[in-house]
Amino acid sequence: MLGGIFMVMGVLFVVLAVVITAGLNGNDPQPVGLVALLFATIGYSGFKLFRSALALRRQAVSIDDTGLWLRNSAGQSVIRWDTLAAVAVYWSETDRSVRQSSIELCPSGPIDRDDPVLWGLVRNEEPIRTGLPRLRYRFATTGEYARHREPLVEAIRKYAPHLWLGETQREPGHCGSPDYEGHRERTAGTVR
Repeated sequence: MLGGIFMVMGVLFVVLAVVITAGLNGNDPQPVGLVALLFATIGYSGFKLFRSALALRRQAVSIDDTGLWLRNSAGQSVIRWDTLAAVAVYWSETDRSVRQSSIELCPSGPIDRDDPVLWGLVRNEEPIRTGLPRLRYRFATTGEYARHREPLVEAIRKYAPHLWLGETQREPGHCGSPDYEGHRERTAGTVR
């Protein structure tokens, strides 16, 4: 909603800038109309907000006796319980005392780093425990997903109690981001 309002405001400022700068309003052309173009950046900000809200709307997570399902604009995929060695929750606090959490899903074997649905969850970090792999899935339960953290953890503990390792505090900003550059290399630059 807010993104849409910003987009409309941005378009109005662009039109206003063109009218004032070109003198289409019956007055002499005024370079001050360029100031309205600066306000048009509000429209760009709105576009980014609107786009990220649409992306979140198309993403869904569910858990059943098969595993953790993720659906997004690229399709649907599942991280099966029988392919995992462990599941844990990491949490950290930012310098503003905002709590960030993530669900760490450690596979028992190799994973497809280029799965069109799951690649954004893949992290290459120190293993949670000795004997676990470096590559794992990290599902961040921050921002829009913060309110879903407890139900997700409860469902995981219900369907896969044998995999549960508990919760561990990590350094601030532990959620990080996927390996975008590596993904571009592996997929010859065709990141979706």
